[in-house]
Amino acid sequence: MKTNLFRLVAGVLTATIVTAFGVLQAAEFPAPSPSVFTIKNFKFHSGETLAELKIHYVTIGDPKNEAVLVLHGTTGSAANMTAQSFGGELFGAGQPLDATRYFIVIPDSIGTGKSSKPSDGLKTQFPKYNYEDTVEAQHRLIAEHLGIKRLRLVIGNSMGGMQTWIWAHKHPKMMDIAAPMASMPSEMSSRNWMMRRLIIDSIRNDPEWAQGNYTKQPKSAQTASVFYALATNGGDQGLYKAAPTRAQADAVLNQRMAAPFTLDANDVLYQWDSSRDYNPSPHLEKITATVFAINSADDERNPTSLGLMERELKRIKNAKLFLVPASENTAGHGTTAQAKFWKKELEQVLRDAPRQN
Repeated sequence: MKTNLFRLVAGVLTATIVTAFGVLQAAEFPAPSPSVFTIKNFKFHSGETLAELKIHYVTIGDPKNEAVLVLHGTTGSAANMTAQSFGGELFGAGQPLDATRYFIVIPDSIGTGKSSKPSDGLKTQFPKYNYEDTVEAQHRLIAEHLGIKRLRLVIGNSMGGMQTWIWAHKHPKMMDIAAPMASMPSEMSSRNWMMRRLIIDSIRNDPEWAQGNYTKQPKSAQTASVFYALATNGGDQGLYKAAPTRAQADAVLNQRMAAPFTLDANDVLYQWDSSRDYNPSPHLEKITATVFAINSADDERNPTSLGLMERELKRIKNAKLFLVPASENTAGHGTTAQAKFWKKELEQVLRDAPRQN
């Protein structure tokens, strides 16, 4: 059982993973080089302005090589993408995104990691950002700060996948390939949004939250986060393999609830709320890059039964879907965080996709 539980937890992008697994790095690729890009007087979609917006990022490889932008999921950071299960499968010598051939850029999104976020001091006075604000900051990092004119690939997981869809329609000539993972090119809605709103409302309605001016972290942030992760991550077969009895299910839940919760409640609230107006659907015809969407058949947040991906991909000139089959070894929404399931297919796309002028 211990082995099964480890496999399940490693596949789920929760705060526990960020703490326990996010810093794992494969020895096969160069150490990431961290840096910070500061944007003066950054204007958000709401009209609010931040005097200094700091975007923390890491790079791997030689900036003279073709560039690749890698985007992480909600509550995560660049550290997740250098983990053994992701970067360890992609960035090493001879791997699909070999760091001796590509220049890899991995930013922390607004509100996460070491980028500017509410817990830096502004608390609920921090501007109400959304995914388009984050993509704008990422674009300025790439084009303005790093001077990159074209990206061979933009690839992102979960929230990063949704941001990849926005990149593809807002900056269509900026990349050759867009690889959005664990995401849909359709409006945030249905169970996915309902569950996200329950996290937001659980924190806001907690007396311990104190309108964001708490002195100790309100327990609601962890409880709601664990509830959401179990409800929308892990996969039916994966969860059953780890917990085929009530006692084993209790053990999994007890471990989640007892694990250190290192995130800040205001940061968590903002991170989930930033997805509220996500909707790339009206803009899909603008996409000119090769689209290689990667989802898993057991993804709880993006159910294949709705047929949304197939419907929307027909509107894009050069697009296809790779669907990872469900099994007891997949992890639902967390499956795509494990590059072993799709790296061969990505390698083929990198070989075949044309370069945009």
